[in-house]
Amino acid sequence: MHALLSIVLMASGLTAAAPTAADGFATGTTGGAGAPVVTVSTAADLARYAGANTPYTIMVLGRISASGMITVVANKSILGVGSNAEITGGGLQLGTTTRPGNNVIIRNIRFTDADDDSISVTNGAHHVWIDHNEFGPGYDGSLDIKRKSTQVTVSWNVFRGTDKSMLLGHSDNYREDIGYLRVSYHHNFFDGSNQRHPRVRFGEPVHIYNNYYRNVGLYGVASTENAGVVVEGNYFENVAHPCHSVGGYAESNPGRLVQRANAFVNSGTCEAGGSVAEPSGYYGYQLDPASSVPSLVTAGAGVGRI
Repeated sequence: MHALLSIVLMASGLTAAAPTAADGFATGTTGGAGAPVVTVSTAADLARYAGANTPYTIMVLGRISASGMITVVANKSILGVGSNAEITGGGLQLGTTTRPGNNVIIRNIRFTDADDDSISVTNGAHHVWIDHNEFGPGYDGSLDIKRKSTQVTVSWNVFRGTDKSMLLGHSDNYREDIGYLRVSYHHNFFDGSNQRHPRVRFGEPVHIYNNYYRNVGLYGVASTENAGVVVEGNYFENVAHPCHSVGGYAESNPGRLVQRANAFVNSGTCEAGGSVAEPSGYYGYQLDPASSVPSLVTAGAGVGRI
């Protein structure tokens, strides 16, 4: 735990999530470590510190009602206090066209009823760790990563009843994303969500492992536009279409997908084909057996569990 953060929490009597270490493609992300610690309970204060040009660790206390997208720029940790930190009505956008959203950590926050995206990682943001959050239904995407963003890890989050859960890649025509969009997704819980877990364009390798898909609507994972996706050690339960890839999806061209060591319970076939760069060439990781994923993820994912 940050030393200054420990002092603030002991003085206030609050319990908060503090960064330990990012893994996967976000390895090395430090956020606001060592920076001043501030506590916010309004959208205005959150926007003030998240958009500041200097590093901060920002503690979110209670429920913040917002509208539109709050800009988050480089070197920030945004951490929920306890188990009831929430951003409702609005969302967080990491990076603008002139101010990068690099080296950002977002943990232990519930996102509800966003009028746009809940979180948008965009405009070349890199080294981003999104961990132990919960996402409810909103207007658009729950967690979109696009426009040359890369080196991101999405871990131990819950997506409950969301529709457009996670987009990776701006559009079929935005070929500038080629060479970027390296993302790790692990130990997330997709509970009654509908689609895009994630929907991938162009990125390689995209590593999707040890996630729990339960009662998913349209599909689990889609690899399109020649993306390279590794899907391993996941547990699919009541998912008619776990994966789309070599057949393309909707109006998008085919992608490549390697699937291995997954569990399928009352679920369809994971469409796979082609070769993909191995994630182990970029970082080390421990793969849990797919059979243990439901118990691990339901016990550990979401807010109030770090």
